[in-house]
Order: sequence, then C-alpha cells, then structure tokens
Amino acid sequence: MDNQTSAEQLPPHLRKPRLRRAEASEYLLHAHGLPVAVATLAKWATIGGGPGFQKAGKVPLYPREELDRWAMERLGKLVRSTSEVR
Repeated sequence: MDNQTSAEQLPPHLRKPRLRRAEASEYLLHAHGLPVAVATLAKWATIGGGPGFQKAGKVPLYPREELDRWAMERLGKLVRSTSEVR
C-alpha cells in the first residue's frame, strides 16, 4: 500500500500499524494479491525468508511497512516480456 487512500480501502482490522500473523496473511492478500498461509509465515519466522517481525512477549507482530517492503521485494520488478526475467 503506497498511499493513504489505499490504506483506507482495507478492512478496519488491517489498518493497525502492526498485525498479528493471521492478519498479516490477510493483509498480504488484500494489499498485494500474495496468498501466504499463516503456517508459512510461522515457518519463515523459524527458518528465515519471510517478512521481518517484532515480538511483544510471545506474540509476533508484523509492521505493515515491513509487509509492504517484503511484498515488493518478493514480487520483483515489472517486466514486459519473459525474456526480461533473468
């Protein structure tokens, strides 16, 4: 989500600055079209490769800005032909 208007289009429970794992999964789908299962986020939290998170006690919290950054990194650059993908 790049701007305020886009954030306002999210369901209210996804507008918080930090999201729990299930909300992060839902956010990635709503905001970026990336289907990422809650279990996948949990596994990545253990082995690496997923978005960064913070812990509040035992609860992992994903900052929305980090989810956006990670999603854009994962999506890669925009291309117009498969020959551009290398």
